[in-house]
Amino acid sequence: MTDTSLDFRVAREDLTRFMQAALAAAGANQVSADAVTRALVTASRMGTDSHGLRLLPHYLQALEGGRIKGSPDMHFHQRLAATGFLDADDGLGHLAGYTAMEHAMAMAETTGMGAVAVGNSSHFGAAGCYALAAAKNGYLGMAFCNSDPFVLLHDGSRPFHGTNPIAFAAPVAGESPYLLDMATSSIPWNRVQQYGAIGRELPDQVAANGAGEVSRDPGEVAALLPLGGSAFGFKGAGLGGMAEILSSTLSGMQHGFRLLPMGGPDMSTPRGVGHFFLAMKPDAFTEAGTFARGLADYLADLRAQPAADGAEVLAPGDREWRCQARRDVEGIPLDSANQIAYADIAEQFGIAPLSQLGLRLV
Repeated sequence: MTDTSLDFRVAREDLTRFMQAALAAAGANQVSADAVTRALVTASRMGTDSHGLRLLPHYLQALEGGRIKGSPDMHFHQRLAATGFLDADDGLGHLAGYTAMEHAMAMAETTGMGAVAVGNSSHFGAAGCYALAAAKNGYLGMAFCNSDPFVLLHDGSRPFHGTNPIAFAAPVAGESPYLLDMATSSIPWNRVQQYGAIGRELPDQVAANGAGEVSRDPGEVAALLPLGGSAFGFKGAGLGGMAEILSSTLSGMQHGFRLLPMGGPDMSTPRGVGHFFLAMKPDAFTEAGTFARGLADYLADLRAQPAADGAEVLAPGDREWRCQARRDVEGIPLDSANQIAYADIAEQFGIAPLSQLGLRLV
C-alpha cells in the first residue's frame, strides 16, 4: 500500500508499547501480547496495513468477549520425527503461529523438515509473519490458514472459501528474505474494509455485490472473487481449496464454510480456526552453500530482467523491504479511521493516546 493522504505517523517502538498495553488491559498475558504485537507491527512496517495495526481493535473485542483466551494452555504433540499437532486452546492465532513454527524449525534441524498442523486457534494476521520467522533463522518457511467464507467459487454465486492465505519465505545470504504472502482471493477482505474506511474505490475484478456481480464500491461488496477474477478464477479457487485442506482438514477442524464469522456478532464462542506450517533446512537437500548460491544467482538474474516503460522488475519481498526501511525512519502511518479507532482504545483502557507520540508530516 502506498502512503497517500496520510499525515500522521508513529514510531514502531511507540506503537509496540501502545499495543502491548491495550492487549494486557484486555486480558492477554505477556507472551500473547508479545506475539500479537510482533505480527501486527511486522505487517505494518512492511506496508501490509490491512493485516497490521488495523486489526488491533478486533483482537481486543474478541478477548473481552471471551472468544479468545488471553492466557491459553497450548500443547504440542509430536506425532512422528518431522510432524506434530499444536492445540492452541482457543488462544490468539499469532502466539499459535510463532509457537508452531518454532516446533517446525526444531524438527527440521534434526530431520531436514518439520510440519505442524494447528487446531483450536483464531485469526493470526498476516501469514507471511510466520514464514518470515523461519527464513530469518535460515529455514525455508511456509504458512497456510483458513477462514470463514468471503470468496466465491469459480462460477459460484455465494461465498464458500475464506481468503485462505499462502505464504512462503526463503533466506537470502546478506539480504532480506524472499517473501511471498498472498491471499487466494483477488484481494484480502481486510483490504475491502480498509478501502471503505478511507473512501477509496476498489480495483476491477476483485469483488462482487450480493448478486454476484463485479463491484468496485466497498460499501456494496458481499464477496470477493478468487484469484484470477471472473475469467480465470478456477486457479484461485483451487489454491484456496489446497490451503483449506492443509489448514482445517489436516488439523481436524471445521472447514471455513462452517466457521463462525470473524466479525461477529458472537464474540464469546471460539471459532476453531486451523493453520499449517512447514519449515525446511536448505542444506538437508544439497551440499552446504548450494542453495544459497543458487538463490543468489536466481534473484540477480530476475532483477536484471528488462522492465516495461516506467516500471521495475522486483522479486517478492523487495517492495515490502523498501517500505519497511522507509517506515522505520519516517514512522508507521495511521489513516483517519485508525486514528479514531486508536483514540477510542486509549480512552477505553486508560492508555496514553498515540496522538501524543505521533510525528506530523509536512
